[in-house]
Amino acid sequence: MDWLAVAGGVFLAWMILVFLFTPGINYHLSHRTSIHDEGFLYTVQSACQAALHHGNDVRIFTNGPAFYPAMLDTIRGATRSVNMECYIFQPGRIADQFVEALSERARQGVNVTLVVDAIGSLSFRGRPLRRLRAAGCRVESYQRLRWYSLARINNRTHRELLMVDGRVAFIGGAGVADWWADPAVARTRKRRGWRDTMARVEGPIVAALQGVAAENWLECCGEILTGPESFPNLERAGDTTAFVVKSSPSDRATASRVTFQLLMEGADQHVRITTPYFLPDRALRRAIVEIAARGVAVSVIVPGPKTDQRWVRLASRRMWGELLRAGVHIYEYRKGMMHAKVLIVDELWAVIGTTNIDNRSFEHNDEVNLAMRDPAVAARLLEDYARDIRDSDEVTFERWQRRPVWEKIVGPFVWILERQH
Repeated sequence: MDWLAVAGGVFLAWMILVFLFTPGINYHLSHRTSIHDEGFLYTVQSACQAALHHGNDVRIFTNGPAFYPAMLDTIRGATRSVNMECYIFQPGRIADQFVEALSERARQGVNVTLVVDAIGSLSFRGRPLRRLRAAGCRVESYQRLRWYSLARINNRTHRELLMVDGRVAFIGGAGVADWWADPAVARTRKRRGWRDTMARVEGPIVAALQGVAAENWLECCGEILTGPESFPNLERAGDTTAFVVKSSPSDRATASRVTFQLLMEGADQHVRITTPYFLPDRALRRAIVEIAARGVAVSVIVPGPKTDQRWVRLASRRMWGELLRAGVHIYEYRKGMMHAKVLIVDELWAVIGTTNIDNRSFEHNDEVNLAMRDPAVAARLLEDYARDIRDSDEVTFERWQRRPVWEKIVGPFVWILERQH
């Protein structure tokens, strides 16, 4: 028995060491390529193992009152399939509308599948789940807590995708919850309304996004989605060139991190970041400092005090000093919880999706992003960015130095979040 206790203790200690102290990858470029160079497109699609798709239409929706009606209308128009994947599917008013729309389509013979994360959507059970299944919708939980999958408990699906008839996709940072839908409802539940962005996509790139949705459905239940109801022939729909960036912890050197690093270091003029959780590791902080040293204007919008993760904000703020000294501009959004995940580079490239600027997104979660080379899309996102800057307070180096004493004392003790969030 003593030997078993010792063995158990050693195993637990090993797990903690692996969990907390696995060294990060020292990402850096062997050679910088400007995003304006002819060879950049070839470099980025090769390094990220992603195919470029031309001729897509991308429409940007700002905040829940805009994107939820568009998503629900698209679901109601489905004729063959609806495939949805959410990290958060929170029971409430807006969830009831999605449940009703999905159920109605399933009753009409449309193939409806839904994947929700077992942790992020922990409260999604009971009557809403029974209603979906009774209507013929197939619902699966990603990475349920089972004895044989405990080693992967830290791997969550953070993907937020809606696919309709294999022809229309919605991608962005929002799941399904009332705090996205209506700021007034959010306040009654002691939450601030969440600021977020979603994109509606049509064109050849939708097939690649459908493949991402099919991936976790396969992992949940073993079924491979096939046929024209999921993968129809897709024709040109617009002028946006794009590629899908999907990542998972099966390979620590994730495509999302490579994409972000290539685009950011390839900037010649501007790097604009919006993220709810800004915890860049040492390698990325070094890269950002070097980008700013080249004269590139780097700015970041993050949540202010109205964040949903106060300890993460504390861990983030402790590392701002070197960035602010390098000339990086950091803004704290004051109107609510900033949850959009957007990167805009040189008013040419834009990335929208689920990846935060933190280790959890880059190494632990299943994520999906859409990288787009289109000045028109970048300009539309820049409209939001300019408005968000006006609704934010800039944190200068002098202001950062004057942060509360308690924050300076506690900050060094929250380092753990830098590796696990």
